[in-house]
Amino acid sequence: MQDALRQFKADLFQALAHPTRIAIVEHLRNGELSAGALIERLGIEQANASQHLAVLRAKNILLSRKSGNQVFYSVRDPLIVEVLDVMRRYFHAHMNEVLSTLKAIDKADNTKAKKAAR
Repeated sequence: MQDALRQFKADLFQALAHPTRIAIVEHLRNGELSAGALIERLGIEQANASQHLAVLRAKNILLSRKSGNQVFYSVRDPLIVEVLDVMRRYFHAHMNEVLSTLKAIDKADNTKAKKAAR
C-alpha cells in the first residue's frame, strides 16, 4: 500500500514538474477557463498548451468539458491548489533562510574587512 501511495505522489509531482503546468493550475484556481483564455494568459502556442493540458488531464489534475467548439478546463480537486500554496510557503521559508545566511556571511566579511583595514 505504501508503495502505491508513493507512486501516486511521484506521478502527481511529475505531472506538475513543469512551470507551464503549474501556471495552468494557478490560472484555474478560481474556476474554469477556455483553452483559448489559458493560451492567451500564458502567452504560449496552442500546440504547447495542448501538450501540457493533456498531461494534466491524464494525471486527473484537470477536468475538461466541451461547449460548442470550445474546450473548458477546471481543477479536478481544489486540494491541488492547496498543495501549490504549501509549496509557495515552503519556497518563501527557504528563501528567508538563504537570505539570512547571506546577510550573516556579508556581516562577517565586513567585520573581517574592517579588522584588516586597521
